[in-house]
Amino acid sequence: HGNRIPIRDTSFNWSQPVDGSIAATEWKGYHPLQEIVQSINPSNGWLQNCNSTPFTVAGNQSPLRSRYPYYMAPDAENFRGINAVRTLGETNQYTLEKVIAAGYDRRISAFEILLPPLFQAFDQTVSPSDTLFAWLAGPVAVLKNWDFRSDENSIATTLAIEWAEKINPVLLSIPNEKGKPPMDPISRARKLAGYAKPADLLKALLDVINNLQSRYGRWQVPWGMINRFQRISSDLNDHYDDQQPSFPVGFVSSSWGMLPSYVSQRFPGTQKRYGVHGNSFVCAVEFGKRIKARSLLAGGESGDQRSPHFFDQGLMYSKGQFKEVLFYKEDLLKVAKKTYHPGAEVKKND
Repeated sequence: HGNRIPIRDTSFNWSQPVDGSIAATEWKGYHPLQEIVQSINPSNGWLQNCNSTPFTVAGNQSPLRSRYPYYMAPDAENFRGINAVRTLGETNQYTLEKVIAAGYDRRISAFEILLPPLFQAFDQTVSPSDTLFAWLAGPVAVLKNWDFRSDENSIATTLAIEWAEKINPVLLSIPNEKGKPPMDPISRARKLAGYAKPADLLKALLDVINNLQSRYGRWQVPWGMINRFQRISSDLNDHYDDQQPSFPVGFVSSSWGMLPSYVSQRFPGTQKRYGVHGNSFVCAVEFGKRIKARSLLAGGESGDQRSPHFFDQGLMYSKGQFKEVLFYKEDLLKVAKKTYHPGAEVKKND
């Protein structure tokens, strides 16, 4: 982790500018390889990386943070990393199928922390006689009964994601403690209850309800109804159109802890949300005497919208359905539509 890392004086905060004119901050060379953070063949049999801290890379078999200077691995933990460790730790021996299933776990770990402050605000500040109670009692009940798993048929997923996007500016505005490293997303979420006003959390949910009512005529909107995957143009700047075909998607952004990340948004002229980034090419490989692999591609292999392969993998991608990888020549030739040898004519196969 970290490749070549310079040796630094630990009395300085290297995430901030330091005085380069003194001896303590002069160049001292690199740490040797054996000193950097690494995990080699942990006994649990798995490693994970979600662009997060290396100190949870192998669950309870991970390197100990106390053995390394802070500047060597300042990476923060995130909700996706938390879910990866939990999911991988639930199975002992992995097969190709189990690896794919783990990578497409639907739990959204952020809401296990984010929603309790909302529930507390509703239970403690909204009485049955309040007008607000009539508006929010139903949505809150849906969220309370949710298992924190995303799904294209889930109304709770719609409410949770739309609400979280409303309160995200509040989360980002929570100040760091003086002299401490920047807070990670989990720490910020845990401080939400003490930082945000109950009225602000409730208003964000009310805004979501009003917005859904205005856009779709009701607030009970399944996530897949508005969270879509569409590819109708080969332009660099993609175009999206509610009147054109698209597939429902049950995934959400990795910011909230989703392993199969899918980030969507609305565009000018659309009521639905369309995916803009997240998982693109995904491949699970089993090494052995003969390699076995399965893969997933966002949309299709071709960049030509006239090609039948422009969006022929769209439905598979939207549902997390993997295809066999044709790794060996004999496997590829069995399904080849055309073959070509330099200097010869192209042959169309039957």
